[in-house]
Parts: sequence; C-alpha cells; structure tokens
Amino acid sequence: MHHNTKKYDYLIVGAGPFGTIFAHEAADRGKRSLIIERRSHLGGNMHTHKENGINVHDYGAHIFHTDNKFVWDYVNQFTEFNSYINQVVANYKGDLYSLPFNMNTFYQMWGVKTPAEAQAKIVAQCEAVKITGAPKNLEEQAISLIGTDIYEKLIKGYTEKQWGRKATELPSFIIRRLPIRFTFDNNYFNHRYQGVPVDGYTAIFDKMLDSDLIDVQLDTDFFDDKATYLEEFPRVVYTGMIDQFFDYKFGELEYRSLRFESEVLPTDNAQGNAVINYTDAETPYTRVMEWRHFDQKGDDNVSILTREYPQVWDRSKEAYYPVNDEKNSTLFKQYRSEAKQLDKVIMGGRLGNYQYYDMDQVFNAALGAVEKEFQQD
Repeated sequence: MHHNTKKYDYLIVGAGPFGTIFAHEAADRGKRSLIIERRSHLGGNMHTHKENGINVHDYGAHIFHTDNKFVWDYVNQFTEFNSYINQVVANYKGDLYSLPFNMNTFYQMWGVKTPAEAQAKIVAQCEAVKITGAPKNLEEQAISLIGTDIYEKLIKGYTEKQWGRKATELPSFIIRRLPIRFTFDNNYFNHRYQGVPVDGYTAIFDKMLDSDLIDVQLDTDFFDDKATYLEEFPRVVYTGMIDQFFDYKFGELEYRSLRFESEVLPTDNAQGNAVINYTDAETPYTRVMEWRHFDQKGDDNVSILTREYPQVWDRSKEAYYPVNDEKNSTLFKQYRSEAKQLDKVIMGGRLGNYQYYDMDQVFNAALGAVEKEFQQD
C-alpha cells in the first residue's frame, strides 16, 4: 500500500501542537504535508469539545500561560483568549488552602499575617529537620523551600499519587515548578500572558490546518506500516514516543499516565472553583475540574466536573508525563543520540523529546524546528 499519493513534502506523525504548527508553517512556504494521527481527533492532549455549551478539556486542565511575547502573539492569530486567571484551591481532608503557596496559604495554615512571620515559621521548621547540603530528593527540596507543615499537607500526598512513588525517590527539580510568594496573590502562574481560548483549543488546530496543502488522516497508526512511510516520504516529523520509534531497542522509557471520570450535574456551580487539588494520600484522584468556571459559559443549571486519576503507564495507555529521573534521562540520551543520526526524521514534542513541556514551550520548540528546517529558503 502506498501512502505518499500526492507527492507530499512531509509526513507528520501526530496532530498535536508540534505537528500541527509545523504543517501550518510548511504550507505557508508552499510545502505539502500529510498528517497521520493515531487518535480520532486533532490537538493531542490539548483537545477540547463542547458539551451543554461548556468547553470541556478532554485531557485535563490546560491554561495557556507564558512570558514569551512571540509565542503569545503567534497563538493569538488563531483564537481569542479570555482573561482567566488560574487560582487553585487545595483540599486536605476537608480543610481548604490557597495555591500556589502565598500569604493566604500561610495564614490558613499558621495564622501568620506578615511576610516576616511566615518566613520565620518556614525557617524554624527547616532548621528543625536539619537538612545538610544540597537537597537530595523532592522531599528535602520541598521542606527546604516551604517547611514541614505545608509539605506534609499540601505536597507529599498529592505528589506521591501523581508519580506513583515516594517523594524521597523523586528528583528534587520537580517541586521547583511551584511558585512560592510572600504576597496575598493567588495567581497560580507568574507569567505575563495567560488565559484559555474562548472557542476551546480544538478551534486553534482547525484554523491552522485549513489549507489545501495539508491533508489529515485520523485513526491512523504510523507503526502499522512504519517502513513504508519512512521509505516513501522525503521528510518525516515524528512526535510520538522516541523509544517506540526505535522499537525500544535500548529499553522502555518510563511515563505516568492519567484517566478521567466526568459527570454532568444539575447546577451551574458545583464546587465554586475551576480547579480543586486533593492533596491527601487517601483520595484516589489528584484534582477536580469544573469546566464552566474556566470561561463562564454553559447552559443554565448544568455543570460538568472531571476527576483526574494518576495511573501506572503501560503501552496500552496514553503517555502523559516522562519520568525524568537519572535512569530514564540516561536511557533517553541513548535514543537521542540515535535520532541525531537520522537524515530525514525530525523528532519533536513532549514524547519525541521526552520532556515535560508547557504549551508555550511546545509552540516555541515547533517554531524553532520550522526556522531550522527552512532557514535556507
């Protein structure tokens, strides 16, 4: 069976943001692309659908946030963003706290009212633990940053559920993503630009792919005929798992997966916030999203809640989060070295680069790959 039936310049494996941006930019340069996508929809994990007038994020909450004006201006070509600011609530065994960690959190936890009081409390707790040297794992890193009370109630259980292993077995850098501020500011992100698209994320990809030079085949698995695809297409942009591309020849990289459970409720306000994190170890899910709070849209007296459950990954599940510990990072370097020897294949995206990317980072990486590919044009 032949696949390159229209003299395509590019085969793009995956209709997520990296592949879609590349196809769009290639079309602007007069290049023809075929996108094949294993799933039945566009947008990868950014896919959204509308239900009861509500934009539902099918793979967990996605808030676009960045300080990169170039990326922000680029994505705004394809959509209008609302002014949503992410303000997360943490539920620890029925007690509620503000996230990220800020003066509201410190007041709720300790009753302190000034930055100096909060800092003194954290310092005293850190000194009591007596961590020596650089933090060796996530637990030591978290305690050194925020003290033992907040670590035990708001970090430990959530993180161990998320990653499926003890905090003492996780690398310290994971916790550095969380902002800590000594102001009464509940904005989860420190970035200048943020929001969610008023028409959902899928509309972005529909607009990007609206070109006579781009064809899309959904429900199509690259690995069903990998050899023929590689033989027939002059250039291939691959955004799947890098270890799968090489038939796991060096071994299997580790990932964490997720599953989601949604329910429709006869109310327009079920939990009072867009995102509530459940930080105790006993609650099996990590967070609950109420979608209408992201853009205040929806039919009257209806709301949709989605619970997010971390789970062990295997090849039958979606790979969400790379486990970037020392063992997997060493293994990835072997695959990356192998990939660099390929003349016609461009590896990209979260899975192709085995990195946890925020959306703006994927957009920036895709635009960088486009610039590199077409720098001689």
